[in-house]
Amino acid sequence: MYNCKQEIDFLFEVSWEVCNKIGGIYTVLSTKAKTLKAQFNDNLIFIGPDVWSEEHPSPYFVESKSLLKKWSQNALLPEGVDVRVGRWDIPGKPMAILVKFDGLYKNKDAAYGRMWELYGVDSLHAYGDYDEGCAFARAAAAVIESLVKFLNIDPTRVVAHFDEWTTAMGLLQIKDEMPGVATVFTTHATSIGRSICGNGKLLYDQLPNYNGDQMAGELNMQSKHSLEKAAAWQADCFTTVSGVTADEAAQLLDKKVDVVTPNGFEPTFVPSKNKYKTARKAARERILKVASTLTGVNYDDDTFIVTTSGRCEYRNKGIDVYLDALRALADKNPARKVLAFVMVPAWSAGPRPDLAHALAMGSVERLGDPVLTHVLNNYNDDPVNRRVHEIGFANDSKAAVTVIYVPCYLDGADGIFDMTYYDLLPGFDATVFASYYEPWGYTPLESVAFGVPTVTTTLAGFGRWVLDDVCPGAGFGKCGVEVVNRTDSNYGEVVAKIAEDINALVGADAKTTDSIRAAAMKTAAKAEWTDFIAYYDDAYCQAAAKRDARVNKQNKN
Repeated sequence: MYNCKQEIDFLFEVSWEVCNKIGGIYTVLSTKAKTLKAQFNDNLIFIGPDVWSEEHPSPYFVESKSLLKKWSQNALLPEGVDVRVGRWDIPGKPMAILVKFDGLYKNKDAAYGRMWELYGVDSLHAYGDYDEGCAFARAAAAVIESLVKFLNIDPTRVVAHFDEWTTAMGLLQIKDEMPGVATVFTTHATSIGRSICGNGKLLYDQLPNYNGDQMAGELNMQSKHSLEKAAAWQADCFTTVSGVTADEAAQLLDKKVDVVTPNGFEPTFVPSKNKYKTARKAARERILKVASTLTGVNYDDDTFIVTTSGRCEYRNKGIDVYLDALRALADKNPARKVLAFVMVPAWSAGPRPDLAHALAMGSVERLGDPVLTHVLNNYNDDPVNRRVHEIGFANDSKAAVTVIYVPCYLDGADGIFDMTYYDLLPGFDATVFASYYEPWGYTPLESVAFGVPTVTTTLAGFGRWVLDDVCPGAGFGKCGVEVVNRTDSNYGEVVAKIAEDINALVGADAKTTDSIRAAAMKTAAKAEWTDFIAYYDDAYCQAAAKRDARVNKQNKN
Protein backbone atom coordinates (compact mmCIF):
# COMPACT_ATOMS: atom_id res chain seq x y z
CA MET A 1 0.00 0.00 0.00
CA TYR A 2 1.13 3.54 -0.64
CA ASN A 3 -0.11 6.96 0.42
CA CYS A 4 -1.27 9.69 -1.95
CA LYS A 5 -3.62 11.59 0.38
CA GLN A 6 -2.00 14.90 -0.48
CA GLU A 7 -3.02 14.38 -4.11
CA ILE A 8 -6.76 13.85 -3.39
CA ASP A 9 -8.86 16.82 -2.31
CA PHE A 10 -12.39 15.50 -2.77
CA LEU A 11 -14.01 12.12 -2.29
CA PHE A 12 -17.53 11.40 -3.51
CA GLU A 13 -19.21 8.09 -2.67
CA VAL A 14 -22.40 7.05 -4.41
CA SER A 15 -24.71 4.31 -3.14
CA TRP A 16 -28.39 3.43 -3.14
CA GLU A 17 -28.01 2.92 0.62
CA VAL A 18 -26.82 6.40 1.56
CA CYS A 19 -29.37 7.56 4.17
CA ASN A 20 -31.44 4.57 3.05
CA LYS A 21 -31.16 1.57 5.38
CA ILE A 22 -31.76 -1.56 3.34
CA GLY A 23 -28.96 -4.03 3.92
CA GLY A 24 -25.31 -4.58 4.69
CA ILE A 25 -23.98 -1.81 2.44
CA TYR A 26 -25.65 0.72 4.71
CA THR A 27 -23.60 -0.66 7.59
CA VAL A 28 -20.40 -0.49 5.52
CA LEU A 29 -20.88 3.14 4.58
CA SER A 30 -22.36 4.41 7.82
CA THR A 31 -19.59 2.92 9.97
CA LYS A 32 -16.81 3.87 7.56
CA ALA A 33 -17.94 7.49 7.38
CA LYS A 34 -16.48 8.63 10.69
CA THR A 35 -12.96 7.56 9.75
CA LEU A 36 -13.22 9.01 6.25
CA LYS A 37 -14.61 12.27 7.63
CA ALA A 38 -11.51 12.62 9.79
CA GLN A 39 -9.43 12.46 6.60
CA PHE A 40 -11.48 14.61 4.22
CA ASN A 41 -13.69 16.74 6.50
CA ASP A 42 -16.47 18.23 4.33
CA ASN A 43 -14.61 17.33 1.17
CA LEU A 44 -16.21 13.94 1.71
CA ILE A 45 -19.70 13.90 0.18
CA PHE A 46 -22.06 10.92 0.10
CA ILE A 47 -24.72 10.83 -2.61
CA GLY A 48 -27.89 8.78 -2.24
CA PRO A 49 -31.39 8.54 -3.73
CA ASP A 50 -34.13 10.86 -2.54
CA VAL A 51 -36.84 8.23 -2.21
CA TRP A 52 -38.53 10.02 0.69
CA SER A 53 -41.54 12.29 1.12
CA GLU A 54 -42.90 14.74 3.68
CA GLU A 55 -45.15 11.98 5.00
CA HIS A 56 -42.27 9.49 5.15
CA PRO A 57 -39.00 11.42 5.65
CA SER A 58 -35.66 9.71 5.97
CA PRO A 59 -34.88 9.13 9.66
CA TYR A 60 -31.17 9.25 8.80
CA PHE A 61 -30.96 12.59 6.93
CA VAL A 62 -30.88 16.08 8.45
CA GLU A 63 -31.43 18.71 5.77
CA SER A 64 -29.43 21.95 5.86
CA LYS A 65 -30.26 25.20 4.11
CA SER A 66 -26.73 26.55 4.49
CA LEU A 67 -24.52 23.70 3.23
CA LEU A 68 -23.57 24.23 -0.43
CA LYS A 69 -26.29 26.87 -0.56
CA LYS A 70 -25.01 28.76 -3.60
CA TRP A 71 -24.49 25.58 -5.57
CA SER A 72 -27.89 24.06 -4.74
CA GLN A 73 -29.60 27.31 -5.76
CA ASN A 74 -27.65 27.62 -9.00
CA ALA A 75 -26.74 24.04 -9.87
CA LEU A 76 -26.90 23.29 -13.56
CA LEU A 77 -28.49 19.87 -13.39
CA PRO A 78 -30.52 17.97 -16.00
CA GLU A 79 -34.21 18.73 -16.11
CA GLY A 80 -36.06 16.63 -13.56
CA VAL A 81 -33.06 16.21 -11.24
CA ASP A 82 -33.43 17.90 -7.84
CA VAL A 83 -31.20 17.79 -4.78
CA ARG A 84 -31.36 18.24 -1.04
CA VAL A 85 -28.18 18.87 0.93
CA GLY A 86 -27.66 17.98 4.57
CA ARG A 87 -25.94 15.66 7.03
CA TRP A 88 -26.16 11.90 7.33
CA ASP A 89 -27.18 11.36 10.95
CA ILE A 90 -24.47 8.84 11.81
CA PRO A 91 -21.11 9.03 13.64
CA GLY A 92 -19.04 11.71 11.93
CA LYS A 93 -22.12 13.50 10.52
CA PRO A 94 -20.75 13.55 6.94
CA MET A 95 -22.28 15.73 4.27
CA ALA A 96 -24.89 13.97 2.15
CA ILE A 97 -26.77 14.93 -1.00
CA LEU A 98 -30.07 13.22 -1.75
CA VAL A 99 -30.97 13.18 -5.43
CA LYS A 100 -34.42 13.12 -7.00
CA PHE A 101 -33.97 11.40 -10.36
CA ASP A 102 -37.45 10.74 -11.77
CA GLY A 103 -36.96 13.23 -14.59
CA LEU A 104 -34.29 11.08 -16.23
CA TYR A 105 -36.64 8.25 -17.14
CA LYS A 106 -37.85 10.10 -20.21
CA ASN A 107 -34.44 10.10 -21.94
CA LYS A 108 -33.28 6.70 -20.79
CA ASP A 109 -33.21 5.24 -24.31
CA ALA A 110 -30.67 7.81 -25.48
CA ALA A 111 -28.55 7.20 -22.38
CA TYR A 112 -28.72 3.43 -22.84
CA GLY A 113 -27.75 3.83 -26.48
CA ARG A 114 -24.70 5.83 -25.47
CA MET A 115 -23.69 3.18 -22.92
CA TRP A 116 -24.01 0.47 -25.59
CA GLU A 117 -21.96 2.49 -28.05
CA LEU A 118 -19.15 3.26 -25.58
CA TYR A 119 -19.03 0.26 -23.27
CA GLY A 120 -21.23 -2.49 -24.72
CA VAL A 121 -23.81 -2.31 -21.94
CA ASP A 122 -26.85 -4.32 -22.97
CA SER A 123 -29.95 -2.56 -21.63
CA LEU A 124 -32.37 -4.22 -24.06
CA HIS A 125 -33.21 -7.01 -21.61
CA ALA A 126 -33.75 -4.67 -18.66
CA TYR A 127 -36.59 -5.25 -16.23
CA GLY A 128 -37.44 -4.70 -12.56
CA ASP A 129 -35.27 -2.13 -10.78
CA TYR A 130 -32.77 -1.67 -13.63
CA ASP A 131 -34.26 1.62 -14.88
CA GLU A 132 -34.53 2.99 -11.35
CA GLY A 133 -30.92 2.16 -10.46
CA CYS A 134 -29.60 3.62 -13.71
CA ALA A 135 -31.65 6.82 -13.41
CA PHE A 136 -30.27 7.39 -9.92
CA ALA A 137 -26.71 6.61 -11.02
CA ARG A 138 -26.88 9.03 -13.94
CA ALA A 139 -28.35 11.75 -11.72
CA ALA A 140 -25.60 11.19 -9.13
CA ALA A 141 -22.95 11.51 -11.84
CA ALA A 142 -24.55 14.77 -12.97
CA VAL A 143 -24.36 16.07 -9.39
CA ILE A 144 -20.64 15.24 -9.19
CA GLU A 145 -19.94 16.95 -12.51
CA SER A 146 -21.95 20.00 -11.48
CA LEU A 147 -20.19 20.34 -8.12
CA VAL A 148 -16.71 19.92 -9.57
CA LYS A 149 -17.39 22.65 -12.13
CA PHE A 150 -19.28 25.03 -9.82
CA LEU A 151 -16.69 24.82 -7.02
CA ASN A 152 -13.88 25.05 -9.58
CA ILE A 153 -12.27 21.85 -8.31
CA ASP A 154 -9.42 20.35 -10.28
CA PRO A 155 -10.93 17.04 -11.55
CA THR A 156 -7.56 15.34 -11.19
CA ARG A 157 -7.79 15.81 -7.44
CA VAL A 158 -11.18 14.07 -7.19
CA VAL A 159 -12.04 10.41 -6.55
CA ALA A 160 -15.58 9.17 -7.21
CA HIS A 161 -16.45 5.85 -5.58
CA PHE A 162 -19.47 3.87 -6.82
CA ASP A 163 -21.00 0.91 -4.94
CA GLU A 164 -22.81 -1.99 -6.63
CA TRP A 165 -24.41 -2.30 -10.06
CA THR A 166 -27.11 0.23 -9.08
CA THR A 167 -24.51 3.02 -9.41
CA ALA A 168 -22.45 1.56 -12.25
CA MET A 169 -23.94 3.69 -15.03
CA GLY A 170 -22.92 6.77 -13.06
CA LEU A 171 -19.30 5.63 -13.11
CA LEU A 172 -19.45 5.06 -16.86
CA GLN A 173 -21.00 8.49 -17.37
CA ILE A 174 -18.26 10.15 -15.32
CA LYS A 175 -15.58 8.39 -17.36
CA ASP A 176 -17.23 9.60 -20.57
CA GLU A 177 -17.94 13.19 -19.58
CA MET A 178 -15.30 13.99 -16.93
CA PRO A 179 -12.38 11.62 -17.57
CA GLY A 180 -10.06 13.55 -15.25
CA VAL A 181 -11.95 12.19 -12.21
CA ALA A 182 -10.52 8.95 -10.78
CA THR A 183 -13.14 6.25 -10.32
CA VAL A 184 -13.48 3.31 -7.92
CA PHE A 185 -16.07 0.58 -8.33
CA THR A 186 -16.94 -1.85 -5.54
CA THR A 187 -19.08 -4.90 -6.08
CA HIS A 188 -20.26 -6.18 -2.72
CA ALA A 189 -21.75 -9.27 -4.41
CA THR A 190 -21.86 -9.91 -8.15
CA SER A 191 -25.37 -9.75 -9.55
CA ILE A 192 -24.91 -12.99 -11.48
CA GLY A 193 -23.37 -14.84 -8.51
CA ARG A 194 -26.29 -13.88 -6.31
CA SER A 195 -28.70 -14.94 -9.07
CA ILE A 196 -27.01 -18.33 -9.45
CA CYS A 197 -27.48 -18.94 -5.72
CA GLY A 198 -30.99 -17.52 -5.70
CA ASN A 199 -31.98 -20.01 -8.38
CA GLY A 200 -30.77 -22.93 -6.30
CA LYS A 201 -27.77 -23.71 -8.49
CA LEU A 202 -24.42 -24.83 -7.12
CA LEU A 203 -22.02 -21.89 -7.16
CA TYR A 204 -18.78 -23.13 -5.65
CA ASP A 205 -18.29 -26.66 -6.97
CA GLN A 206 -19.18 -25.38 -10.43
CA LEU A 207 -17.58 -21.93 -10.30
CA PRO A 208 -14.57 -22.82 -12.52
CA ASN A 209 -17.02 -24.05 -15.18
CA TYR A 210 -19.30 -21.01 -15.22
CA ASN A 211 -19.14 -18.29 -17.85
CA GLY A 212 -20.71 -15.11 -16.50
CA ASP A 213 -22.12 -13.94 -19.84
CA GLN A 214 -23.61 -17.34 -20.59
CA MET A 215 -25.20 -17.59 -17.14
CA ALA A 216 -26.60 -14.07 -17.48
CA GLY A 217 -28.41 -15.17 -20.62
CA GLU A 218 -29.70 -18.33 -18.98
CA LEU A 219 -30.98 -16.47 -15.90
CA ASN A 220 -32.29 -13.39 -17.74
CA MET A 221 -29.70 -11.16 -16.09
CA GLN A 222 -28.02 -9.73 -19.20
CA SER A 223 -28.56 -6.05 -18.44
CA LYS A 224 -27.43 -5.95 -14.81
CA HIS A 225 -24.53 -8.29 -15.51
CA SER A 226 -23.24 -6.40 -18.54
CA LEU A 227 -23.52 -3.09 -16.69
CA GLU A 228 -21.66 -4.41 -13.65
CA LYS A 229 -19.01 -6.04 -15.82
CA ALA A 230 -18.47 -2.83 -17.79
CA ALA A 231 -18.02 -0.81 -14.58
CA ALA A 232 -15.55 -3.36 -13.21
CA TRP A 233 -13.46 -3.15 -16.36
CA GLN A 234 -13.74 0.62 -16.87
CA ALA A 235 -13.13 1.73 -13.26
CA ASP A 236 -9.69 3.03 -12.48
CA CYS A 237 -9.74 0.72 -9.47
CA PHE A 238 -12.01 -2.31 -9.06
CA THR A 239 -12.55 -3.66 -5.55
CA THR A 240 -14.55 -6.31 -3.73
CA VAL A 241 -15.06 -6.75 0.00
CA SER A 242 -13.47 -10.18 0.45
CA GLY A 243 -11.35 -12.88 -1.10
CA VAL A 244 -14.51 -14.96 -1.57
CA THR A 245 -16.07 -12.29 -3.79
CA ALA A 246 -12.76 -11.59 -5.51
CA ASP A 247 -12.69 -15.21 -6.70
CA GLU A 248 -16.31 -14.91 -7.83
CA ALA A 249 -15.63 -11.68 -9.76
CA ALA A 250 -12.53 -13.09 -11.44
CA GLN A 251 -14.58 -15.97 -12.85
CA LEU A 252 -17.95 -14.34 -13.55
CA LEU A 253 -16.84 -10.82 -14.54
CA ASP A 254 -13.54 -11.97 -16.08
CA LYS A 255 -11.84 -9.26 -14.03
CA LYS A 256 -9.38 -9.64 -11.19
CA VAL A 257 -9.82 -7.11 -8.43
CA ASP A 258 -7.20 -4.42 -7.88
CA VAL A 259 -7.74 -4.25 -4.11
CA VAL A 260 -9.76 -6.25 -1.60
CA THR A 261 -11.38 -3.72 0.74
CA PRO A 262 -12.72 -5.67 3.75
CA ASN A 263 -15.58 -4.24 5.76
CA GLY A 264 -14.59 -2.71 9.08
CA PHE A 265 -16.47 -2.00 12.26
CA GLU A 266 -17.09 1.18 14.26
CA PRO A 267 -16.69 0.35 17.99
CA THR A 268 -18.97 3.17 19.13
CA PHE A 269 -21.86 0.72 18.58
CA VAL A 270 -20.61 -1.42 21.47
CA PRO A 271 -21.38 -0.61 25.14
CA SER A 272 -18.35 0.58 27.09
CA LYS A 273 -16.82 -1.80 29.65
CA ASN A 274 -18.50 -0.10 32.60
CA LYS A 275 -21.91 -0.36 30.90
CA TYR A 276 -21.55 -3.82 29.37
CA LYS A 277 -22.75 -5.89 32.36
CA THR A 278 -25.82 -3.71 32.73
CA ALA A 279 -26.57 -3.97 29.00
CA ARG A 280 -26.18 -7.75 29.06
CA LYS A 281 -28.43 -8.10 32.10
CA ALA A 282 -31.18 -5.93 30.57
CA ALA A 283 -31.02 -7.81 27.28
CA ARG A 284 -31.22 -11.25 28.90
CA GLU A 285 -34.12 -10.22 31.10
CA ARG A 286 -36.13 -9.09 28.10
CA ILE A 287 -35.24 -12.11 25.96
CA LEU A 288 -36.14 -14.56 28.73
CA LYS A 289 -39.35 -12.72 29.57
CA VAL A 290 -40.57 -12.85 25.97
CA ALA A 291 -39.68 -16.54 25.70
CA SER A 292 -41.38 -17.43 28.99
CA THR A 293 -44.51 -15.46 28.14
CA LEU A 294 -44.78 -17.11 24.73
CA THR A 295 -44.12 -20.70 25.80
CA GLY A 296 -45.32 -20.74 29.40
CA VAL A 297 -41.94 -22.19 30.43
CA ASN A 298 -39.76 -20.59 33.10
CA TYR A 299 -36.27 -19.97 31.69
CA ASP A 300 -33.76 -19.12 34.40
CA ASP A 301 -30.67 -16.98 33.86
CA ASP A 302 -28.53 -20.08 33.31
CA THR A 303 -30.35 -20.72 30.02
CA PHE A 304 -28.00 -20.77 27.03
CA ILE A 305 -29.27 -18.27 24.43
CA VAL A 306 -28.22 -18.43 20.77
CA THR A 307 -29.45 -16.67 17.65
CA THR A 308 -28.99 -16.12 13.95
CA SER A 309 -29.97 -12.86 12.25
CA GLY A 310 -29.66 -10.84 9.08
CA ARG A 311 -31.59 -10.95 5.83
CA CYS A 312 -34.27 -13.58 5.45
CA GLU A 313 -32.43 -15.50 2.73
CA TYR A 314 -33.23 -19.04 3.80
CA ARG A 315 -30.49 -20.85 1.88
CA ASN A 316 -27.90 -18.11 1.30
CA LYS A 317 -27.73 -17.12 4.97
CA GLY A 318 -27.67 -20.74 6.12
CA ILE A 319 -30.90 -20.59 8.10
CA ASP A 320 -31.69 -24.09 6.86
CA VAL A 321 -28.39 -25.38 8.27
CA TYR A 322 -28.92 -23.54 11.57
CA LEU A 323 -32.35 -25.10 12.16
CA ASP A 324 -31.12 -28.59 11.31
CA ALA A 325 -28.12 -28.07 13.61
CA LEU A 326 -30.49 -27.16 16.45
CA ARG A 327 -32.37 -30.40 15.84
CA ALA A 328 -29.06 -32.29 16.03
CA LEU A 329 -28.13 -30.37 19.19
CA ALA A 330 -31.36 -31.46 20.88
CA ASP A 331 -30.36 -35.08 20.30
CA LYS A 332 -27.13 -34.47 22.23
CA ASN A 333 -29.02 -33.66 25.45
CA PRO A 334 -27.10 -30.43 26.14
CA ALA A 335 -26.06 -29.70 29.71
CA ARG A 336 -28.33 -26.63 29.92
CA LYS A 337 -31.61 -25.58 28.39
CA VAL A 338 -30.97 -23.92 25.02
CA LEU A 339 -33.14 -21.06 23.83
CA ALA A 340 -32.56 -20.46 20.12
CA PHE A 341 -33.86 -17.55 18.05
CA VAL A 342 -34.18 -16.84 14.35
CA MET A 343 -34.21 -13.04 14.10
CA VAL A 344 -34.73 -12.19 10.43
CA PRO A 345 -37.21 -9.67 9.01
CA ALA A 346 -39.91 -11.39 6.95
CA TRP A 347 -43.42 -10.49 5.73
CA SER A 348 -44.74 -9.58 9.14
CA ALA A 349 -48.09 -7.97 9.94
CA GLY A 350 -46.97 -6.71 13.34
CA PRO A 351 -46.71 -8.12 16.86
CA ARG A 352 -48.94 -10.98 17.99
CA PRO A 353 -51.78 -9.30 19.91
CA ASP A 354 -52.04 -12.14 22.41
CA LEU A 355 -48.31 -12.05 23.16
CA ALA A 356 -48.23 -8.25 23.43
CA HIS A 357 -51.20 -8.38 25.82
CA ALA A 358 -49.66 -11.13 27.95
CA LEU A 359 -46.38 -9.18 28.22
CA ALA A 360 -48.27 -6.06 29.26
CA MET A 361 -50.24 -8.01 31.89
CA GLY A 362 -47.21 -9.92 33.15
CA SER A 363 -48.93 -13.26 32.68
CA VAL A 364 -46.97 -16.42 31.88
CA GLU A 365 -49.27 -18.89 30.14
CA ARG A 366 -48.44 -21.02 27.14
CA LEU A 367 -49.86 -19.40 24.03
CA GLY A 368 -51.02 -21.19 20.93
CA ASP A 369 -48.29 -21.79 18.36
CA PRO A 370 -45.48 -20.87 20.79
CA VAL A 371 -42.94 -20.38 18.01
CA LEU A 372 -43.79 -16.98 16.54
CA THR A 373 -43.48 -13.57 18.19
CA HIS A 374 -45.11 -11.66 15.32
CA VAL A 375 -47.92 -12.31 12.87
CA LEU A 376 -46.88 -13.59 9.44
CA ASN A 377 -48.82 -12.56 6.34
CA ASN A 378 -47.64 -15.72 4.57
CA TYR A 379 -47.77 -18.17 7.46
CA ASN A 380 -47.92 -21.33 5.34
CA ASP A 381 -45.39 -20.19 2.76
CA ASP A 382 -42.69 -18.70 4.98
CA PRO A 383 -39.73 -21.13 4.72
CA VAL A 384 -38.45 -20.56 8.26
CA ASN A 385 -41.87 -21.07 9.83
CA ARG A 386 -42.49 -24.16 7.73
CA ARG A 387 -39.17 -25.76 8.67
CA VAL A 388 -39.47 -25.02 12.40
CA HIS A 389 -42.84 -26.77 12.44
CA GLU A 390 -41.66 -29.62 10.20
CA ILE A 391 -38.79 -30.39 12.57
CA GLY A 392 -41.29 -30.38 15.41
CA PHE A 393 -39.78 -28.13 18.06
CA ALA A 394 -42.28 -28.51 20.91
CA ASN A 395 -41.15 -25.48 22.92
CA ASP A 396 -42.45 -27.04 26.12
CA SER A 397 -40.90 -27.58 29.54
CA LYS A 398 -39.37 -30.90 28.45
CA ALA A 399 -37.65 -29.46 25.37
CA ALA A 400 -33.86 -29.44 25.45
CA VAL A 401 -33.90 -26.85 22.67
CA THR A 402 -36.59 -24.22 22.20
CA VAL A 403 -36.75 -22.35 18.88
CA ILE A 404 -38.48 -18.98 18.53
CA TYR A 405 -38.92 -17.14 15.23
CA VAL A 406 -38.81 -13.32 15.31
CA PRO A 407 -39.83 -12.28 11.76
CA CYS A 408 -39.48 -8.53 12.14
CA TYR A 409 -36.93 -5.76 12.08
CA LEU A 410 -35.70 -5.09 15.61
CA ASP A 411 -35.68 -1.29 15.59
CA GLY A 412 -36.70 -0.76 19.20
CA ALA A 413 -40.40 -0.43 18.40
CA ASP A 414 -41.43 -3.91 17.22
CA GLY A 415 -44.17 -4.25 19.87
CA ILE A 416 -42.70 -7.32 21.57
CA PHE A 417 -39.04 -6.82 22.47
CA ASP A 418 -39.05 -3.04 21.99
CA MET A 419 -35.26 -3.10 22.07
CA THR A 420 -32.96 -2.75 19.08
CA TYR A 421 -30.92 -5.68 17.80
CA TYR A 422 -27.76 -4.02 19.13
CA ASP A 423 -29.44 -3.64 22.54
CA LEU A 424 -30.32 -7.35 22.56
CA LEU A 425 -27.05 -8.68 21.15
CA PRO A 426 -25.05 -8.55 24.43
CA GLY A 427 -27.62 -10.90 25.99
CA PHE A 428 -26.74 -13.83 23.77
CA ASP A 429 -24.24 -16.57 24.58
CA ALA A 430 -23.52 -17.42 20.95
CA THR A 431 -24.51 -16.69 17.37
CA VAL A 432 -24.53 -18.89 14.28
CA PHE A 433 -24.20 -17.67 10.70
CA ALA A 434 -23.93 -20.80 8.58
CA SER A 435 -23.69 -18.80 5.35
CA TYR A 436 -23.73 -20.31 1.89
CA TYR A 437 -23.50 -16.99 0.02
CA GLU A 438 -22.00 -14.18 2.11
CA PRO A 439 -19.59 -11.74 0.43
CA TRP A 440 -18.49 -10.40 3.82
CA GLY A 441 -20.69 -11.03 6.85
CA TYR A 442 -21.30 -8.13 9.20
CA THR A 443 -23.45 -10.17 11.54
CA PRO A 444 -20.63 -12.42 12.81
CA LEU A 445 -18.30 -9.41 13.05
CA GLU A 446 -20.89 -7.51 15.07
CA SER A 447 -21.33 -10.53 17.28
CA VAL A 448 -17.66 -10.83 18.26
CA ALA A 449 -17.46 -7.05 18.71
CA PHE A 450 -20.10 -7.47 21.42
CA GLY A 451 -18.11 -10.32 22.96
CA VAL A 452 -20.48 -13.01 21.72
CA PRO A 453 -18.68 -16.03 20.19
CA THR A 454 -19.85 -16.94 16.72
CA VAL A 455 -19.89 -19.77 14.22
CA THR A 456 -19.50 -18.89 10.56
CA THR A 457 -18.27 -20.66 7.43
CA THR A 458 -15.47 -20.64 4.88
CA LEU A 459 -17.98 -19.35 2.30
CA ALA A 460 -18.33 -16.05 4.20
CA GLY A 461 -15.82 -13.29 3.56
CA PHE A 462 -15.48 -12.67 7.29
CA GLY A 463 -14.77 -16.36 7.90
CA ARG A 464 -12.10 -16.36 5.20
CA TRP A 465 -10.54 -13.23 6.72
CA VAL A 466 -10.40 -14.81 10.18
CA LEU A 467 -8.64 -17.88 8.79
CA ASP A 468 -6.26 -16.02 6.47
CA ASP A 469 -5.38 -12.88 8.41
CA VAL A 470 -6.29 -13.25 12.07
CA CYS A 471 -6.43 -16.73 13.45
CA PRO A 472 -5.22 -19.63 11.29
CA GLY A 473 -7.30 -22.67 12.19
CA ALA A 474 -9.70 -20.40 14.11
CA GLY A 475 -11.44 -21.80 17.17
CA PHE A 476 -13.41 -20.38 20.09
CA GLY A 477 -10.43 -20.51 22.44
CA LYS A 478 -8.06 -18.68 20.09
CA CYS A 479 -10.31 -16.02 18.56
CA GLY A 480 -13.92 -16.52 19.68
CA VAL A 481 -14.82 -17.72 16.18
CA GLU A 482 -15.38 -21.17 14.75
CA VAL A 483 -15.10 -21.24 10.95
CA VAL A 484 -16.77 -24.36 9.57
CA ASN A 485 -15.62 -25.66 6.21
CA ARG A 486 -18.63 -25.51 3.90
CA THR A 487 -18.90 -26.69 0.30
CA ASP A 488 -21.70 -27.59 -2.07
CA SER A 489 -21.53 -31.22 -1.02
CA ASN A 490 -21.07 -31.43 2.77
CA TYR A 491 -24.38 -30.16 4.19
CA GLY A 492 -24.66 -32.97 6.73
CA GLU A 493 -21.11 -32.48 7.97
CA VAL A 494 -21.74 -28.76 8.47
CA VAL A 495 -24.93 -29.45 10.44
CA ALA A 496 -23.12 -31.93 12.69
CA LYS A 497 -20.13 -29.62 13.24
CA ILE A 498 -22.28 -26.64 14.19
CA ALA A 499 -24.31 -28.75 16.64
CA GLU A 500 -21.01 -29.89 18.16
CA ASP A 501 -19.71 -26.31 18.38
CA ILE A 502 -22.83 -25.00 20.13
CA ASN A 503 -22.80 -27.95 22.51
CA ALA A 504 -19.19 -27.20 23.43
CA LEU A 505 -20.17 -23.65 24.40
CA VAL A 506 -23.20 -24.88 26.35
CA GLY A 507 -20.94 -27.13 28.42
CA ALA A 508 -18.08 -24.66 28.95
CA ASP A 509 -17.38 -23.49 32.50
CA ALA A 510 -17.46 -19.83 33.51
CA LYS A 511 -13.69 -19.32 33.23
CA THR A 512 -13.57 -20.81 29.73
CA THR A 513 -16.61 -18.79 28.67
CA ASP A 514 -15.05 -15.53 29.86
CA SER A 515 -11.84 -16.37 27.98
CA ILE A 516 -13.76 -17.09 24.78
CA ARG A 517 -15.70 -13.83 25.02
CA ALA A 518 -12.45 -11.89 25.53
CA ALA A 519 -10.91 -13.63 22.50
CA ALA A 520 -13.94 -12.64 20.41
CA MET A 521 -13.51 -8.97 21.31
CA LYS A 522 -9.81 -9.11 20.41
CA THR A 523 -10.69 -10.45 16.97
CA ALA A 524 -13.18 -7.65 16.42
CA ALA A 525 -10.60 -5.04 17.43
CA LYS A 526 -8.50 -6.10 14.45
CA ALA A 527 -11.34 -5.20 12.10
CA GLU A 528 -11.94 -1.61 13.19
CA TRP A 529 -12.12 1.03 10.50
CA THR A 530 -9.06 2.81 11.86
CA ASP A 531 -7.11 -0.18 10.52
CA PHE A 532 -9.20 -1.23 7.52
CA ILE A 533 -9.41 2.26 6.03
CA ALA A 534 -5.87 1.70 4.75
CA TYR A 535 -7.26 -0.65 2.11
CA TYR A 536 -9.52 2.13 0.83
CA ASP A 537 -6.66 4.62 0.86
CA ASP A 538 -4.77 2.16 -1.32
CA ALA A 539 -7.74 1.87 -3.68
CA TYR A 540 -8.02 5.65 -4.02
CA CYS A 541 -4.30 5.94 -4.71
CA GLN A 542 -4.36 3.19 -7.31
CA ALA A 543 -7.33 4.86 -8.98
CA ALA A 544 -5.53 8.21 -9.06
CA ALA A 545 -2.37 6.63 -10.49
CA LYS A 546 -4.27 4.78 -13.21
CA ARG A 547 -6.27 7.92 -14.02
CA ASP A 548 -3.02 9.87 -14.41
CA ALA A 549 -1.61 7.26 -16.77
CA ARG A 550 -4.88 7.17 -18.72
CA VAL A 551 -5.15 10.95 -19.06
CA ASN A 552 -1.48 11.34 -20.02
CA LYS A 553 -1.91 8.71 -22.73
CA GLN A 554 -5.02 10.46 -24.05
CA ASN A 555 -3.22 13.82 -24.09
CA LYS A 556 -0.31 12.38 -26.06
CA ASN A 557 -2.72 10.99 -28.62
